[in-house]
Amino acid sequence: MNQQLLERLSVITEEEQAILDGRSEIDASLYSARSGPMVIESGKMLEHGKLIRIRPHTRFVHFPKHRHNYVEVIYMCQGQTTHIIDGSRVLLRTGELLFLNQNAVQEILPAGQNDIAVNFIILPEFFDTAFQMLGEEENILRDFLISCLRQENLFGNYLHFQVADVLPVQNLVENMVWTLLNNQPDKRSVNQITMGLLFLLLTHHTERICSASQSFEQQLILQVLRYIDENYRDGELTELAAILGYDVPWLSRTIKRLSGRTYKELLQIKRLNQAAFLLQSTKLAVSDICAAVGYDNTSYFHRIFREYYQMSPKQYRSGLAAAHD
Repeated sequence: MNQQLLERLSVITEEEQAILDGRSEIDASLYSARSGPMVIESGKMLEHGKLIRIRPHTRFVHFPKHRHNYVEVIYMCQGQTTHIIDGSRVLLRTGELLFLNQNAVQEILPAGQNDIAVNFIILPEFFDTAFQMLGEEENILRDFLISCLRQENLFGNYLHFQVADVLPVQNLVENMVWTLLNNQPDKRSVNQITMGLLFLLLTHHTERICSASQSFEQQLILQVLRYIDENYRDGELTELAAILGYDVPWLSRTIKRLSGRTYKELLQIKRLNQAAFLLQSTKLAVSDICAAVGYDNTSYFHRIFREYYQMSPKQYRSGLAAAHD
């Protein structure tokens, strides 16, 4: 990260100085007005009307168990921090990202002076532009974020991206930090677009998601979705079962129980969403798109596309074109 940014983020805050002067715990009133289990409130963290803010993580003290009523993204600028999320230990190192669901119960072990983390405090409305940029194509990050916004946890309460060596990701995060720290004009729209670009990049690095501390069921559904993401054109349940080492009937039943959909339904949704993405972003003929997403029967493709989107592929493309005129 840029040295000037690091120097600004590493300045000891008034809260941290009080801790260094002998205060043994955080001042909970800075984060929440509620009694009982700690829930950090967006009203305490964000100015009225703001959708996003960054603040450096409070160092030198154990940050007790808490949840948020907003979506939090933590970026490790320098050093490392240790997070205990739902009882599982996560070590966040320089250049890594941690996405937290509102349901996540987190505590953070004391950080040293050179351990600089930035917390992105984000209201759901901020993600509107990013979701539009992601389009219709389903992927693990998109599903996780939708799960966050619906207050669900099918895909786990956090995603840990080990992307320190992915330079475009580092550049985009640094751009957002710089824009917010310097209070740039039009920072909301600039950062919404930047966040969308970040999401698009991260969808190509789902293999960098560290999910070792997630439950067996969460790991399994992530493995299934990742396989479909990468093999939607010709992926088969029998091949997936062989890769994972499970009996086909058991895996079929488990996928249905965990996702609410059969493997065939998940595969079809992925293919149709990919077809919609190609209709939106390319000028390929519908017959070519049909073949590209794994269907060799054009009539069948037209029928299931119409059932899913309530319009034909041609109408879908025409409607998008009209919307941009």
